[in-house]
Amino acid sequence: MNKHIVEQTVIFFSVSKWLLLSSAVGIMIGGLISLFLKILSIAEQTRETLPFPYYFTLPFALMLSLWIVRTFDKNAAGHGTEKVIEAVHKRDGYINAKIIPVKLLATVITIFSGGSVGKEGPGAQLGAGAASFVATLLKFSKSDRRKLVICGISAGFASVFGTPIAGAIFGIEVLIIGVIMYDVLLPSFIAGFAAFTTAQFLGVKYHYYDINVYRAFDLDFSLILQVVAAGIFFGVVSDLFITSVNKIETWMKKIPYNIYIKAFVAGCIMVIISYFLSENYLGLGLLSIRDALSPNALISSNVHWYDFIFKTIFTSLTLGAGGSGGIITPVFYVGATSGAVFGDVLGHHVALFAALGFVSVLAGTTNSPIASIIMAVELFGVHMANYAALSVVIAFLITGHRSIFQSQKLALKKADNISIGEGTDLDDTPISIDMRDIDKVKRLKSRLRYKRLRWQVKNAKNDFK
Repeated sequence: MNKHIVEQTVIFFSVSKWLLLSSAVGIMIGGLISLFLKILSIAEQTRETLPFPYYFTLPFALMLSLWIVRTFDKNAAGHGTEKVIEAVHKRDGYINAKIIPVKLLATVITIFSGGSVGKEGPGAQLGAGAASFVATLLKFSKSDRRKLVICGISAGFASVFGTPIAGAIFGIEVLIIGVIMYDVLLPSFIAGFAAFTTAQFLGVKYHYYDINVYRAFDLDFSLILQVVAAGIFFGVVSDLFITSVNKIETWMKKIPYNIYIKAFVAGCIMVIISYFLSENYLGLGLLSIRDALSPNALISSNVHWYDFIFKTIFTSLTLGAGGSGGIITPVFYVGATSGAVFGDVLGHHVALFAALGFVSVLAGTTNSPIASIIMAVELFGVHMANYAALSVVIAFLITGHRSIFQSQKLALKKADNISIGEGTDLDDTPISIDMRDIDKVKRLKSRLRYKRLRWQVKNAKNDFK
């Protein structure tokens, strides 16, 4: 009995401790994110004062952003979340506080000029940086600092996403593929909700979507099959996005020219495409996302089949050239527009498939299926849960053992005949496939080649006749 009382008392004090800490940190981060979003909004509004198209500044903005990051804090480079995950796994959550002003300034400059990046990654990095500063100031242990930094990640995501539950889950699910750290679950929820509530109190407005389809839960076998096909399609789109961003960034680093010249040229390429084709691939792209998710067929028809391809290219060029900002908003763009294209091909439910793409490509590129399903419910309504769960999990599996965040740790194999080894991060984790499965794939390829050859010979004979 005494042991039971002692155990419950210890748990009570631990819960009380993290209730107070995560609430305080969440409120602080909610205020910080509100400031960040306000500055970003003012910067976007000032574009109209320029006597020329705002994106003409992009080549110079990329050079300036690159200089700021390289001069003051190289950890502010890229899309933010990657560096935060790395800090949690490799430095017990330690993040230098100077990253907060550097990341904020570099991101605002990049987005103002039309760089194709997002605001969620910087939000997570700002939140994690603030939490790390508090933990260091109060001389927390490494374990407590790491825990508080994870709360900061969740608070940052929740207050930028506008989805407190999904944001909190995303902050802990994105660290290790296949593992949710339950010891940080309660503090992350509290920090996320406190940050979200604070941001709302300070005037931050969030946009939620009502796609008005399938509010009833009637069994529809035809739609279920279409959602399965959509999940496979979104898995392929996710894989292409990850490959494109990583390959283009690696390729740009290998080009033997000055980094500032490369940034300027990449900016010029995006300016030319935007001037002669469309401005839709610049900046956050929120208007295109709203068009794709609109239940109005006339509005959703504004989305073109190639939009998600160009957005992928613009995001890859922006990050590869040294632009600073998040990658989640471009993921939303790619998911929503590719989903609208999929729905348009089927001829119906365009908004439904755009919404499924929105969350499924997020799950595929970041390996966060639970957070993505919850986000579908928070953004689109509970009627989306059944279809979102099916599409999200399929996309998550089809993407394979890849991620847009290479610092993620891998603790889950996505198929029975695949073996995973121990690695410091996803990029270094050895993955092996059963030779029998490799042979099966080779035989399938041979059969397909044989059938294609027969078809070509048959067509040639018909042409000869």
